[in-house]
Amino acid sequence: MYAQLVETGVKRVKPLEEMSPEERNFQEKIDAEIKIEAKNWMPEAYRQTLIRQISQHAHSEIVGMLPEGNWVTRAPSLKRKLQLMAKIQDEAGHGLYLYSAMETLGADRDEEVAKLHSGKAKYSSIFNYPTLSWADMGAVGWLVDGAAIVNQVVLQRTSYGPYSRAMIRICKEESFHQRQGYEMLLTMMRHGTQAQRDMVQDAINRLWWPALMMFGPSDEHSPNSAQSMAWKIKRQTNDELRQRFIDQTVPQLELLGCTAPDPELKWNAERGHYDFGDIQWDEFYEVIKGNGPCNLERVATRRNAIESGAWVREAAVAYARKQQNKNAA
Repeated sequence: MYAQLVETGVKRVKPLEEMSPEERNFQEKIDAEIKIEAKNWMPEAYRQTLIRQISQHAHSEIVGMLPEGNWVTRAPSLKRKLQLMAKIQDEAGHGLYLYSAMETLGADRDEEVAKLHSGKAKYSSIFNYPTLSWADMGAVGWLVDGAAIVNQVVLQRTSYGPYSRAMIRICKEESFHQRQGYEMLLTMMRHGTQAQRDMVQDAINRLWWPALMMFGPSDEHSPNSAQSMAWKIKRQTNDELRQRFIDQTVPQLELLGCTAPDPELKWNAERGHYDFGDIQWDEFYEVIKGNGPCNLERVATRRNAIESGAWVREAAVAYARKQQNKNAA
């Protein structure tokens, strides 16, 4: 769904004249738009930044299945049930692509998952909010996957090759999820009862601000952005991506016949963009710290899934070893 990079610490961009020959050659490759591959030399800080970002992205895809899985048995029709199950399957696949890309950097998947379960690793803050109604499934598809697309389209051009290539398929599927979610809301607004239309507006009211928080802290509070931009891991700043999302989403909101819970949202002809109100960053940081509405539940569910499924993984390994020995004999 989305790679929300929770940034800590300060890394400064090193001038070319202060770089070692290896660092200079590395930066020249990036400046020339040459992809960095797994076996190429890279600064340790670049590798660690990518491991952190890709692992957070992968965790987000996997944890992101949980709010949707909550509605599989309660979908209003067989068609909607199948759509939701297909989307959940896609998200699981995205997680696998990303964990595999992360492993090319020398990271251990089990170790990174253990960090998630212990609270040391983060995932997108949006998945710590509850999905209270069926309309939330449409709003998650439209707003959350819509925000993911804005971020992930530029990640197709990220400087690390395996990550860049994984994003191509992910973006195609996320785009489908976004259209599917919007179609669900449009159907409810145009053909539903008043209660269903109210349900759509309520879902938007609850998820609008958390969706804007998905792009991460404002630029002045995002200390790693400058280095990530220099390495072309990131191509645009958090605030630029957030503005793009708002600009493309508000006309869709108006077509739905709904409103955003932001009295300051209005078109600014001079800027050529929508102005919007202040984001409650205190709430964002509380969720990141583990104090959101569903933090404990989400991590506990993932931990239980790993522990309960241990026997399946052990059986698969034992079977593979048996077949290997059989073939060797």
